[in-house]
Amino acid sequence: MNFHEVRFPASLSFGSLGGPERRTDVVTLANGFEERNTPWSHSRRRYDAGLGMRSLDDIETLIAFFEARRGQMHAFRWKDWSDFKSSRAKAEITYQDQVIALGDGVQTAFALLKTYRSGDYSYARPITKPVVGTVRVGVEQDEMRDGVDYEVDETTGVILFQRPPDQDMAVTAGFEFDVPVRFDTDRIHTSVASFQAGDVPNVPVVEVRV
Repeated sequence: MNFHEVRFPASLSFGSLGGPERRTDVVTLANGFEERNTPWSHSRRRYDAGLGMRSLDDIETLIAFFEARRGQMHAFRWKDWSDFKSSRAKAEITYQDQVIALGDGVQTAFALLKTYRSGDYSYARPITKPVVGTVRVGVEQDEMRDGVDYEVDETTGVILFQRPPDQDMAVTAGFEFDVPVRFDTDRIHTSVASFQAGDVPNVPVVEVRV
């Protein structure tokens, strides 16, 4: 996949509109009951980057970024200001934020996850683009040392331990993360007169699987 390890300017994504979407097929039966199924195991996020534009300088930055990505050709990182870290919004990141796996005494590679809970139900979201320098990892109650006990591949979200965690020991992690996205259009329409009058360009961005 064509992916550029560069983040869309965070100052421009701040104020953008967007969030997760699901795909559900709903069939209403003759008796009035419904059958619901989904072909997606994970949600997909969409955003409108145009709402973050506040000046002509921002428009210039947007166009430069768009051209460097060749429109839809190359995906990139996006900071979702409403959901960008393992902890709660106002809390500090700790190595105990998320339980990502249980050790078995053999496995050394573990993928980062963020779990969303509501009542008795939960959803585990794969995190493939952690932010460099933000990942903290622990095993049970002990925090591990980056570069000594483990290494993180920030391009895939995989943690590699020097030695496998023991059987049934909780592997935990805390981190900031980006969303892998691409532009969902191959053209951007801008007008200086319209922008100064309060109109902003429509710049759709959609999450990609990596």
